[in-house]
Amino acid sequence: MEGTTGLAVSALVNIMLSLLCIAASWWVLLNVRLDLFLRDPRNVQAKALRAVLAIVLGHGLATFLIDYSGWSRMIGLLFG
Repeated sequence: MEGTTGLAVSALVNIMLSLLCIAASWWVLLNVRLDLFLRDPRNVQAKALRAVLAIVLGHGLATFLIDYSGWSRMIGLLFG
């Protein structure tokens, strides 16, 4: 792809991957019993904590996957 089009597609893929990883983290966190650590698990603050944890974990997972993809492409240059 050409320069700016390739960057735009890459940015779109990274955004979609980040949102997908955040959603997956949210889904996983639904099975974690945070009520053991919180005074009032039905409180707005507890729900905000779950959202923040999902964003942090999802961003970390997405960053790893994006980096891994880039590293895989660079290894291809070694043999090409």
